[in-house]
Amino acid sequence: MITVVGTGTGAPLPPDAGAALAGAGLVVGGRRHLAAATTIPDTAERVVLGPLAPALDAIEQFLEKPADQGRAVVLASGDPGFFGIVRALAERFGAERLEVHPGVSSVATAFARIGLTWDDAVVVSAHGRDLRTAVNVCRAHPKVAVLTGPGSGPAELGAALRSSGRVLVVASALGAGADSGAGSALNTGAASGSGTGSALDAGSVSHSGERERVERVTPAEAAVRDWGPAVSVVLCLDEARVLSPMRAIAGPPPGPAQWALEEGEFTHRDSMITKFEVRALALARLGPRLGEHVWDIGAGSGSVAVECARLGAAVTAVEKTLDGVERVRANAAAHGVDVTAVHGAAPTVLSDLPDPDAVFIGGGGRELPAIVTACARRARRSVVVAMAALDRVPAVRDALIAAGLDCDGVLLQSSRLAPLPGDVTRLAATNPVFLLWGVRPPARSEGVAQ
Repeated sequence: MITVVGTGTGAPLPPDAGAALAGAGLVVGGRRHLAAATTIPDTAERVVLGPLAPALDAIEQFLEKPADQGRAVVLASGDPGFFGIVRALAERFGAERLEVHPGVSSVATAFARIGLTWDDAVVVSAHGRDLRTAVNVCRAHPKVAVLTGPGSGPAELGAALRSSGRVLVVASALGAGADSGAGSALNTGAASGSGTGSALDAGSVSHSGERERVERVTPAEAAVRDWGPAVSVVLCLDEARVLSPMRAIAGPPPGPAQWALEEGEFTHRDSMITKFEVRALALARLGPRLGEHVWDIGAGSGSVAVECARLGAAVTAVEKTLDGVERVRANAAAHGVDVTAVHGAAPTVLSDLPDPDAVFIGGGGRELPAIVTACARRARRSVVVAMAALDRVPAVRDALIAAGLDCDGVLLQSSRLAPLPGDVTRLAATNPVFLLWGVRPPARSEGVAQ
């Protein structure tokens, strides 16, 4: 058996560790955990947990020894089953060989420090992973915990979220001897001012000299700070929506019960809205999902943007008219989702936007081929174009193919049931729409702008 002990957010080690360590023949853990483990037998082998592969190899070699050599013990920060070493151990040795004693995770501790529940929070790891996924989740959801790592810390997160309207709560050295209560980091008292002072300063000094700090800052303030190596977790919050209604399922809200909503669900001008039949297929080809970024170009009412946001994606809607921008924002607010509405004309305005995973283009006029080209060059996965004019189809198709995308499309013609006097029903034809889409083949996905 391998005994895995979660040490929570600091030292000394929890009581569970004592008995496990007393009979240990091999102990794997971080330097601070090993230094705090006073009950390790002198005969036990110690392995500092740095790169994972050597530690797993050491455990495998130890397990081949006779049982009287003692047990293998792994000391891990927080809850080792929550984005922790339990996954790697189970994959290598099998879950049935693990005895896990969980500790309190940094996420649970950080939310506890600011007095918020976290059953409705989205937790995303940027440790050793692409930061853009965490950024997109933060743009799309009001309560997110980000597990950070080198190159993916509060400064990088803040730089990417400058215009998001979010607040960052940076928790550093959690569990470093904190023994005093403190006010919420969301209070306007301790948390206001320069934004760099700690709203929660436990005041105790850890073995490494770090003090627990929980600081409320704007993304812009976070971007210019040197946060050092002690950051435990970053919470990204929309303060107006941090208290959600009680739900029975933890994590992000479940997906919408339906999509391709009726046109009447949106405020629009003179029927200038993507019809629900077209929207249904466009959404199927866009595939919006949590952690991704979608552009809606020529957004109009923003119906596609709102639907993508309802399905969990971060969304930027580009609209060239000011009243259109306000319409997009109003529709997003009415449906309770976040959509970044940008006033400007494509393709010029696109250079300032973060790269998309998928793009919907519903307008463009004479600039349509240039817009498609600009979008197709930057889209990581797919581009979907809706147009009514037959003579624009060849140029759009050529632009998608020239950008290295596999192109396909359909002509959508639908007739809706329409009542007539005398309890009679007829079919009312809607305007035909061409829908073209380009999908980036997996083999050619490398080299796309990150």
